[in-house]
Amino acid sequence: MNPWAGMSYLDDPRVFFAAERTLLAWQRTAIALMGLGFVVERFGLFLKLMGGGAALPPSQAYASTVFGVVLLVTGGTIAALAARQFNRFLRELSAQEIPRGYNTQLGPTVNYALACTALCMAIWFLFTSVI
Repeated sequence: MNPWAGMSYLDDPRVFFAAERTLLAWQRTAIALMGLGFVVERFGLFLKLMGGGAALPPSQAYASTVFGVVLLVTGGTIAALAARQFNRFLRELSAQEIPRGYNTQLGPTVNYALACTALCMAIWFLFTSVI
């Protein structure tokens, strides 16, 4: 009796598309974390404006910047790691599993661009913080 008889046939493009859906799910997660990081970091500025321009206690301004930057960097790291993992998986697929003429690098390229954007925003926030 063949132990592989119940296994699915792997020379199938659905394997590739499943991996791409996973990449896009991680991409959405990274975008959500980056957006949350932006909101958290800018919350310190919002508090300053709502206080009539009065200076925030340093602990509040510092916490807002640190948590925002950590969320941005986390989102960027997730985007880069997901793109790297997808590219590693892509190298393992056979030619039959990838649709002919399909641009396989669009998703990873967007993820790497997100990672660079997150890094640039984090640096910008660190140098222009309300501290």
